[in-house]
Amino acid sequence: MASGNAIRGSRVGAGPMGEAERGESAPRLRISFWCSNGHETQPSFASDAQVPETWDCPRCGFPAGQDRDNPPDPPRTEPYKTHLAYVRERRSDEDGEAILAEALAKLRGEI
Repeated sequence: MASGNAIRGSRVGAGPMGEAERGESAPRLRISFWCSNGHETQPSFASDAQVPETWDCPRCGFPAGQDRDNPPDPPRTEPYKTHLAYVRERRSDEDGEAILAEALAKLRGEI
């Protein structure tokens, strides 16, 4: 059975939360940012805050800039490289052949 309390879930002495209790909000600027996919984001900044050059797009995650016609390029991701690909960057085929020949000679007991 309900107790008939109309202010259910509220604290005793709690009043309305309005502008008077919170104070005045700081003046704000809404700045538009565009990413390379054409998404527009409008975060708000305090009028005296320094506005960043880029902002991450909340829809695709690409960087967004303030110039609609020339947005920043998306970051270039390098493809996954195998261990062999890294070895080939450091060693030439001739180096590989020499190392292989030395290892085979050790296994055969020639060295």
